[in-house]
Parts: sequence; C-alpha cells; structure tokens
Amino acid sequence: MYISLGEIIVFVLFGLLCVYLFGAHRVRELALQAVSRASRQDDFQLLDQSVHINRVSLSRDGTGRWRIWRQYRFDYSYDGVERRQGFVVMLGRQLQSVMVADPRRALH
Repeated sequence: MYISLGEIIVFVLFGLLCVYLFGAHRVRELALQAVSRASRQDDFQLLDQSVHINRVSLSRDGTGRWRIWRQYRFDYSYDGVERRQGFVVMLGRQLQSVMVADPRRALH
C-alpha cells in the first residue's frame, strides 16, 4: 500500500487547518477573558457572554514577525437596557485593545 503525493498534501493541509482552528479557539477565549476584565474595570455589563469574529488579516507585531490580526465584536450595556457594540483586537495571542463607547459622551 502506497500513499501518493496528493494524499500527503491533503493530510498536511488538513493538519494545518486543525492547528489553525485550535489556535483560533484559544485566541477567542483570551479575547473573551480580556473583555470580561475590562467590563469589571470599566463597570459595563457584557451581554451574551461571548465575542464574535468580525475581521481577520495578517499584520506584523513589534518584532516584525507576521501574526494573525483578529477583531472580535461583543455586545455590552452600561445600564442593562441599551445594547451597544464593542470591539476587542488581538494580534496573535496578544491583546491590542478593547474598545467601548464612553457613556458620558452622548451625541444628543
């Protein structure tokens, strides 16, 4: 029984896809932890207890190495009534920023 080159390539690609998916799941967990910490510090309520992938691209980190840049969206509320959207940005496994709107700066 022999394995062809095409089958080897398929196995390698499948393995790389699995590694990416496991890594992406870990980064999503880190993003959720970062948002949970920010919600305790800035006194807002994280709604649905989840983050959702919004954008993905490649970017260089501080040392010049290519990393996967991910932007996650989450819903939050300051008063429990008004639902707002915030964003958390991850570069590789490093937190870049958590962005929420300041409730004191309403544009009415």
